[in-house]
Amino acid sequence: MTLLRDQDLAAAFDHAARRYDTLVAANPGYHAHLRRSARRLGLPHGGAGLRVLDLGCGTGASTAALAAVLPDAEITAVDASAGMLRRAAAKRWPKGVEFVHAPAERLTEAGVRGPYDAVFAAYLLRNAADPDRVLAAVRDLLRPGGRLAVHEYTLRGRPVDRGVWAAVCQGIVLPAATALGDGPLYRHLYRSVVDFDTADRFAARLRAAGFARVRVLPLPGWQTGITHTVVAARPDGAAHGGTHTPADGRTEDAR
Repeated sequence: MTLLRDQDLAAAFDHAARRYDTLVAANPGYHAHLRRSARRLGLPHGGAGLRVLDLGCGTGASTAALAAVLPDAEITAVDASAGMLRRAAAKRWPKGVEFVHAPAERLTEAGVRGPYDAVFAAYLLRNAADPDRVLAAVRDLLRPGGRLAVHEYTLRGRPVDRGVWAAVCQGIVLPAATALGDGPLYRHLYRSVVDFDTADRFAARLRAAGFARVRVLPLPGWQTGITHTVVAARPDGAAHGGTHTPADGRTEDAR
């Protein structure tokens, strides 16, 4: 199948927005995993005095994870889908959370400007038409030393991981989504994972984009080997567009 892109993808998310929370709630560990990835940013003191960008916030699940882990941070949540964003903004939020409608590739046009202390991107990069462009924009928005956490379906690369992903999607997710009228979006989401980087290739993509201290961290449960937190940082003192700093690629767990 041809993957959905740009306006077609945003329109598909708009259509699915009303039922999106119901479907993801059926995924064991979905919200707990987002909170774990938010903790892996490693920000101190509940985020007091820090600015955090939630890139691709959808209906606000990632925003809620950040607000739970970093209750004192200033959080800017961004999404390209107006429908998803309306669902997110209609929920109850603590002071310091704001929502912005913008594609990840055109943040500055929407008034989203750094520097940010951290960027959190959940289920976003594999859906971007040009993920390298998005990563370059993220790097520019981060302060030197600022942190990035990508929470993403990035298969480890073993046949069993691909098999589990196919079985869950074809046996559970796609039939449910099709019954609700959102089959095209979820067929895209299934295929986008299969076609996207493995976890190690994505880590290499981050290094090539100029990020340092890149680590691939697994998530527990049925998603082990399927979903990862990939954490990284903008190098301290790196000049804009300057030499990339080498980073280690250790795979380890972290709370």
